[in-house]
Amino acid sequence: MRLADVTTTLARTDDDAPGVVAARRFVAEHGDAALRREGGPEHLTASCFVFSPDLGQTLLCLHRKGGFWVQVGGHAEPDDRDLADTARREAREESGIADLELLDGRVVDVDRHDLHSGFGVCTAHWDVGFVALVDPSSVTAVSDESDDVRWFRVDDLPDALPSTFPHRLLAAREAARDAARHAASEATRDAARNAASAG
Repeated sequence: MRLADVTTTLARTDDDAPGVVAARRFVAEHGDAALRREGGPEHLTASCFVFSPDLGQTLLCLHRKGGFWVQVGGHAEPDDRDLADTARREAREESGIADLELLDGRVVDVDRHDLHSGFGVCTAHWDVGFVALVDPSSVTAVSDESDDVRWFRVDDLPDALPSTFPHRLLAAREAARDAARHAASEATRDAARNAASAG
């Protein structure tokens, strides 16, 4: 993953997306080290908020080190093309859903959170969040980094959650709703154009 690609992704993200302005400053100050686990105690990670197509359910993993339920995600690897690629790869690995795809590749938020000593040298993550829509009947599998993976209703989440998670989840769901509306209107426009050119 190249620093320029990450910088471009964050620059193209709407300033209203939570945490993105601070993340731009962090990356500008730390450069390439901000992208790598070995680059320092604070670095970027990427995650994916997975929702059912009706946005009523979300897929969470019970994080082994953290001891809490959270969206799927993790550290960048050298072969990842960009943060969206990291989020997609991690979501597939941690959910077991091999064909999972991001909804549109837009960043929905960035959350900086401190980590306890169980995370080793990592003291804080700047987590960049994306969104995917997945059929809840998809077969899931628990990864080595989790103790469980399970669907929950968005209005009936488990108790063991990071403090910022419920707010992030609702913001991600709103972003997914907006993206789905936009995709539907684009499809309608395309169909109208095709019909007009065919006539």
